[in-house]
Amino acid sequence: MLISLLRRRVPSLVHSLRLLSTVSKDDYFAAINHISNIVRHDIYPERTLSRMNLTLTSELVYRVLRACSNSPSECIRFFTWARAHYTPTSLEFEELIKTLARHDRYQSMWKTVQHMKPFQFSVSPDTLCFIIEEFGKKGLVDNAVELFNKSSVFNCEQTVTLYNSLLFALCEVRLFHGAYALIRRMIRKGVVPDKRTYAILVNAWCSSGKMKEAQDFLQEMSDKGYNPPVRGRDLLIQGLLNAGYLESAKQMVNKMTKQGFVPDLETFNSLIETICSSGEVDFCVGMYYNVCKLGLCVDINTYKILIPAVSKVGMIDEAFRLLHNLIEDGHKPFPSLYAPIIKGLFRRGQFDDAFCFFSEMKVKGHPPNRPVYTMLITMSGRGGKFVEAANYLTEMTEIGLTPISRCFDMVTDGLKNCGKHDLAKKIEQLEVSLRRD
Repeated sequence: MLISLLRRRVPSLVHSLRLLSTVSKDDYFAAINHISNIVRHDIYPERTLSRMNLTLTSELVYRVLRACSNSPSECIRFFTWARAHYTPTSLEFEELIKTLARHDRYQSMWKTVQHMKPFQFSVSPDTLCFIIEEFGKKGLVDNAVELFNKSSVFNCEQTVTLYNSLLFALCEVRLFHGAYALIRRMIRKGVVPDKRTYAILVNAWCSSGKMKEAQDFLQEMSDKGYNPPVRGRDLLIQGLLNAGYLESAKQMVNKMTKQGFVPDLETFNSLIETICSSGEVDFCVGMYYNVCKLGLCVDINTYKILIPAVSKVGMIDEAFRLLHNLIEDGHKPFPSLYAPIIKGLFRRGQFDDAFCFFSEMKVKGHPPNRPVYTMLITMSGRGGKFVEAANYLTEMTEIGLTPISRCFDMVTDGLKNCGKHDLAKKIEQLEVSLRRD
């Protein structure tokens, strides 16, 4: 993509963007950011943009509109100016429409819809759903219903996705009778409810404390042969979690496991993530072993939640057990999985164990990344292990990772204070050579 850009303010960036072979992602997005700042803050953005002699493309305009999505008036000005310099696509129109809907600029939104007609564009079903849901969030349920009923004007079929958006709008204002009526209309029209249909209603009922209504609804739909794609109890647990009823969700899961049932994997992961965030890590570990005994096959995301959580509260032995289970399940540990264990060992003063474990992970796990090495160097330095910190600093440069300046400063100062002046000098020389490159 050839973009002659930002001549006066950032000439080096302009030069790199002139040639297709030299355009980098960083340069391109820096340019987008610069244009967005002009659109948002310049008093006369049209004049400034015209002087920049831009080669406008659909992608560039779309990205600028997205970057300025919190400034609806400025988006309108920019898009009005841009349309005089290139041929827009429906993508940019719809991005602007979403921005205006999000900020209650409905008059401008409908004007933009009208401006699409000369280009023979029509609002897509996804954008129509977005507008209906935004109406619901603002409490404008009559507008949502009216737009739903006029969907044929936009050549949009009333699919389950569109029904779900109106259902969401009705539930936002707690019109449960209307929501029930809409479900019945769906069934009459031969539209089969999907997972989101059930989730919207169940979440709304749970957030209103209407557990019995949620259970009755799921039972009624099941009796009619419209079984949810996931089990009803999983939807109820998700609904309780979304509504903040953590204790009720825990009780439901406990009751399920005692009866020999397990939640689905997505529900289980959501549950333990929420409970771990509340600090009840022991409960999550116990639940993990219970559901595994009952036959639930956990995935890598389960371990991504549990291992950092148990490591953070000092349950290092449990973290090792979980990591061993992960490897037995055929997974290769990521740095985000073994780094918390190393940090936990450091906090307990087990430096030699931490160093040995890191060496083992370099063989068995995915290669360590820059944050892992930075943590190793920092924790080693805090523990007075400056020689080891220097070794890790050198090691990370050898595999192409650049240490942050703070690591160099800490290591060289620490080495000098403990009398390792020759090693400190080598680290200083390494920093100079890296900065020179």
